[in-house]
Amino acid sequence: MSQPITLPGAETVVKTASTYARDLAERVIWTFLGTAAAVALAAGPADMLSVSFWKGVGTAGLAAVATLVKGLAARLIGPKNSASTAPGV
Repeated sequence: MSQPITLPGAETVVKTASTYARDLAERVIWTFLGTAAAVALAAGPADMLSVSFWKGVGTAGLAAVATLVKGLAARLIGPKNSASTAPGV
């Protein structure tokens, strides 16, 4: 005879949401920092482009927003407790 279906408790739902939020926040922060560093390197020592400080920060912010949107969309497509669309992450 099969086991009855049990729904997750409130604690499980909170842990899943918390895991997802931490994962997404980490991805957004690291995307911002990585993009800001790349723009600073390209505009500074590498002298590959001319950009003001605020334009560089704005570029990094746009990249972070793109990561945020991608992470929110991934929740609809992939696992509910991960900001990744890759299975098993």
